[in-house]
Amino acid sequence: MPTFIIKIEQLRYAYQKKAGPWVLDGLNLKIRPYEYLLICGASGSGKSTLCRTFNGLIPHFYGGTLQGDVHIAGLTTANQTISNLFVHVGMVFQNSEAQLFNRTVSHEIAFGLESLGLPSAEISRRITETAEMTNIVDLLPRNPHELSGGEQQLVSIAAILATRPQLIVLDEPYANLDPTNVKQVRMALKSIQQQGITVVISEHRLPYTVADVQRMVVLHQGRIILDGPPDKVLNQDVETFGLTLPLAVHVGQRIGLDQLPLNVTELKSAVPAQPFPSDLQPVLPKPPSTEGATVLVVDRISFIINKSTILNDVSFTLRQGECIAVVGANGAGKTTLIKHLNGLNRPSQGQVKVMGQDTRQTKVSKLARHVGVAFQNPNNQFFKLSVWDEIVVGAKALDCYDEAWLKELVRLFHLEPLLNHAPYRLSGGEKKRVAFAAALAAKPSIFIMDEPTSGQDWHFRRSLGNLLSELRELGQAILLITHDLSFAEQHAHRWLLLAEGQIVAEGSPWQVMANETAMHRANLEPTEAFQLYA
Repeated sequence: MPTFIIKIEQLRYAYQKKAGPWVLDGLNLKIRPYEYLLICGASGSGKSTLCRTFNGLIPHFYGGTLQGDVHIAGLTTANQTISNLFVHVGMVFQNSEAQLFNRTVSHEIAFGLESLGLPSAEISRRITETAEMTNIVDLLPRNPHELSGGEQQLVSIAAILATRPQLIVLDEPYANLDPTNVKQVRMALKSIQQQGITVVISEHRLPYTVADVQRMVVLHQGRIILDGPPDKVLNQDVETFGLTLPLAVHVGQRIGLDQLPLNVTELKSAVPAQPFPSDLQPVLPKPPSTEGATVLVVDRISFIINKSTILNDVSFTLRQGECIAVVGANGAGKTTLIKHLNGLNRPSQGQVKVMGQDTRQTKVSKLARHVGVAFQNPNNQFFKLSVWDEIVVGAKALDCYDEAWLKELVRLFHLEPLLNHAPYRLSGGEKKRVAFAAALAAKPSIFIMDEPTSGQDWHFRRSLGNLLSELRELGQAILLITHDLSFAEQHAHRWLLLAEGQIVAEGSPWQVMANETAMHRANLEPTEAFQLYA
């Protein structure tokens, strides 16, 4: 076993064939065997690019210009094929759907094992073991492409875990997972790290990671800015680098704890009777001051496919100026519900009315003028060769092109330097921003955002929150579909809690989270703020 499982020296990389601009710029990094490491930083800081160097995708697949050396398990990646590195490095990408290409989840997990030439009995044993570890046993006979985004993420993780690599790299592994599945994956990753596998995570959601990892590396503009144990790194000004402090850490700093707590449990254990600073309590959003016109009516809809009931008797309304969050576990029916609102799905029972028009009797192209949707996976929406063309195409097709508004969207989402880039070559966070701008380009009456904060840094979350407030002031009706309960808590004045295709609770964020029965049924946990202040 080499001293370092990863050794990177003076690494510079640009996606272009000519030198620069450098996405990674003079980077040095050493990771020991069995280490558990978190790589974090703002969107575009180079996290995903760095991860791609670990398994040889850079330079062998992406090309570009690479200077310096990357050594994995003692091998120089520039001198190895991607297939040669496969036995050493397993990688779960941010876009998990891109890794899935088999007919069933069981076959998906088996594929990598078969390529390693393992006997059938061992393959069967590992399929069962990893499915149990990641809580996807019920999904084994299902088609991966018919699963929710979060379920697809779990399948991708299971397929890599089953191969037992020396190093597993996960790019935003928790981005599309509900809290229960996050907990399951966290337990699985800790277990395999304890079994002797090095684990590297690139992740924005610090509350889900900092209590697990041994070390944090913060990237900024392709360079390592901070490197050390989580409690030491989090004592620095990490928000400067696009990271959000976990609330427990923030509170620990404010009350002067010597040992920073990394989660609410540690904080309450350290100061069981301490009143926490009230100014750190989130300001919950209020309903619109005046009652706006109704733009959406969902009236007792059910959706049945292949004899399975996906939605069951769902009803709610949405008015101008409202921001509603639909929250629930992976597979609860959230994405299916979205597709009913723009006519992609038609209800088996009940009806959906958009601006008074029954979606069962209205063309999808006509509904598109009123409903703008930014889906969970932006890649599924892109079909133009430049960011600018992607943003304007919908507005032109719907005959509502307003250049001043489009330029305002470019400014709001910080897309100026990306306008001539191909959308497919952007980071996950940058793709999200393009998808949001494109969905708003036609000034729709209803703006639907599916997992809007997935892969986004602190700067963007703050900007997005400000934008939502501005849009609400203008009368925009907004529907958030999200696992990010902290963001929903701050920006959606009403929650719809979805479980097994039904709305099991409705009300303000804290009213819903106080309903322990409904939250348990939905496999969700309250936010840190609710746990500390409610």
